[in-house]
Amino acid sequence: MSGVKLRNIGPKSAAWLRQVGLRTPEDLVAVGAVGAFVKVRRAGFKPSLNLLYSLEGALQDCHWQELPEARRTVLVAEYEAIIADQPLKKAPPASGPVYDRTVEHRDDDGDEAPPFEMVDDNR
Repeated sequence: MSGVKLRNIGPKSAAWLRQVGLRTPEDLVAVGAVGAFVKVRRAGFKPSLNLLYSLEGALQDCHWQELPEARRTVLVAEYEAIIADQPLKKAPPASGPVYDRTVEHRDDDGDEAPPFEMVDDNR
């Protein structure tokens, strides 16, 4: 959320919301707590359910810990129904596989040359 301070929404949560296109309280109202939580998850962030409760608390103008257990259960059920219908995509690996190769070094005459040495240029 840009510039607007919402209850229960700290800097990290606000940054996640901005990154998924939710920049105003009106944007949050339009998609709802569950919709916003799904957007954040689909963007690859890994929030806990506390974010879901915090978003609902922001919409209800109450502290997230004041949400009744029954309401929390409904929120989680709504989230799980959405994910069951359209599962989250598995994130690709951070990098490709790592291979350990041994390379023979030969000089111009075809004789085995000493291996390259790592040089620290920051000496």
